[in-house]
Amino acid sequence: MKIRIKFRKFGVMKFIGHLDIMRYFQKAIRRADIDICYSEGFSPHQIMSFAAPLGVGLTSDGEYLDIEVHSFTSTEETIAALNEVMVEGVEITGCRILPDSSKTAMSLVAAADYELYFKEGYTPPVSAEDFSAGIREHFWLPKEFLITKQTKKSEKVMDLKRLVYVFSVEEREQLPYFSLMTRTGSTDNLKPELVLEALFGKMGLHYCPDAVQIHRKDIYALKDKDSAAAEGLLSASDFISLGDMGDLI
Repeated sequence: MKIRIKFRKFGVMKFIGHLDIMRYFQKAIRRADIDICYSEGFSPHQIMSFAAPLGVGLTSDGEYLDIEVHSFTSTEETIAALNEVMVEGVEITGCRILPDSSKTAMSLVAAADYELYFKEGYTPPVSAEDFSAGIREHFWLPKEFLITKQTKKSEKVMDLKRLVYVFSVEEREQLPYFSLMTRTGSTDNLKPELVLEALFGKMGLHYCPDAVQIHRKDIYALKDKDSAAAEGLLSASDFISLGDMGDLI
């Protein structure tokens, strides 16, 4: 039986890297007495798969972990059992039963949406209204939004408009809050800070990565990989949250 677990990561746990989070969940699942399946062979390990690694320093409300279990009681009992052994900074918020034929969350990841805002003690260089005008003028109105990305061996020119589905800003408590939905996955993986840094550059502003907090809101799969994906014409409506896949019991 396959189960998809949704959790949030916040507070000081944002400084814990992905590999340590994997080891943490392996121990937490044992402590919660989850009847998880183990692989066969000389060195058996828990059968689990995370959707997409979260960068160090980022917080999130939408992280996903797929596991296989021998038995299952209910979503409520599973969530409660796991939360009893969670440390502060990690909270289980959802649990769904998946069809036996379903693919892992990792293989389904196609997009993610983020919220970016200025940390306490940092002052935005311009207002939310100015940022909104900049997004419209430099990102949405032109046919392309080209940047040069430095890779390990060379430089690569990318058109971010092909990889960004939502890019907007609103004012909250007199501060700008950016919303971004970007392509995510093994083929194309666009970091949200790269988009914001490019906007700052187009607007003639200095971008300080330490000033901006990045919060991942959710991770998505494509609803139909054979239609819109084949044409390369995608929008936010073409995606479904990984947390909406599967059944509640």
